[in-house]
Amino acid sequence: MYSAKVAIASAALSLWTLSANAVTVTPTDVMGQVGHTARVCGLVASANYEPDTRAHLTFLTLVSPEQPSANQALTAVIFGDDRAKFGTPEMALQGQRICVTGFVSFFRHRPEMILTHPTQVSFVTPPNIAELR
Repeated sequence: MYSAKVAIASAALSLWTLSANAVTVTPTDVMGQVGHTARVCGLVASANYEPDTRAHLTFLTLVSPEQPSANQALTAVIFGDDRAKFGTPEMALQGQRICVTGFVSFFRHRPEMILTHPTQVSFVTPPNIAELR
């Protein structure tokens, strides 16, 4: 029981530390953060769950709302083992403005981030009413 509490506290602390040191960028600028921890804020242009893959992957493609280009996007990946923690992200996050925090790697010519815990995802609220239109 004690070791489980220590593991949970350690994970929470590491996620807090992860986000505390993260630079915030858009998906357009994320290439400059490959190899570093970053907070990437953008629009979820696509969210796909692929249950037939071996790892039961969920892919979230984040783009900059001002420049929605697939060539300048971040792919956030949720593995099947962690999927239950997120509910149904392909339904809940599609079309949403979110920020994801984590280590940015480079996979198949694109920047990518692995999401393992829902605390890595936060919703962006528009700063003013004009952005709601």
